Amino acid sequence: MIKEIVLILLLINGELSLPSFPFEGTVHECFKYGDKLRIELATYNEEQNAWFLNDGSGTWQGFICE
Repeated sequence: MIKEIVLILLLINGELSLPSFPFEGTVHECFKYGDKLRIELATYNEEQNAWFLNDGSGTWQGFICE
């Protein structure tokens, strides 16, 4: 059972940010939720092959289900 989801964000200043949020569910449910968060919080740039955060603070690198 997964207890939290941790986002992996690379900020423009080079710092790594690892905000975590409570999550209760299976690994499969966590992966689906992580994909949903990526689409809500970031926009894909084909030219740079990267997901940029919508608030302009950095890039989406992934997430961890713990």
